[in-house]
Amino acid sequence: MDAKTATPEQRHSSAETPFFQAIVRPHRSLSRKGVIIVNCFMLLGSLTVTSLMVTLSAWPVIGFNGADIILAIFLISLHMRSARAVEIISLHNDTLEITRTDFRGRQEQISLAPYWLNIVLQERSGTVPKLLLASRGASTEIARQLGEAQKRDLAAALTNALHRWRNPRFDNPQLRDELG
Repeated sequence: MDAKTATPEQRHSSAETPFFQAIVRPHRSLSRKGVIIVNCFMLLGSLTVTSLMVTLSAWPVIGFNGADIILAIFLISLHMRSARAVEIISLHNDTLEITRTDFRGRQEQISLAPYWLNIVLQERSGTVPKLLLASRGASTEIARQLGEAQKRDLAAALTNALHRWRNPRFDNPQLRDELG
């Protein structure tokens, strides 16, 4: 998860610059090169087992071994393809926008009024809590793919950003000179 917060000067200078932005991506421990290396090791291990089965005249095992390796490579590729999903949470001057892009590239955009927005971390026993944005009786779950610690960090950062957005601090040089 990446998060950025705009400074007060940036907040009022452009409507394009969000006051707060968090980019939520699923965590993948392997890079594309790492996946290729793992697949090569699996193929090498499968070739070794298949060679051993040929020398022992256990021909039926070869087909099952081939099916296992094809299934494993297919599931790893599905897992890596799902890493393309992205969720962007942006707090602008008058809206909080959630833009979700799935692994196929389809986008869904939700806009909420930040004036009435509450951040709810719904605890569930034995599993990761839900992170909800609740507003006027409706709620939307965000950051489904994050773990517990990351959801708590995102909830704290979003709560802090909403508090600073609702309670801006303006720097007035005239008042500074009078008080100083």
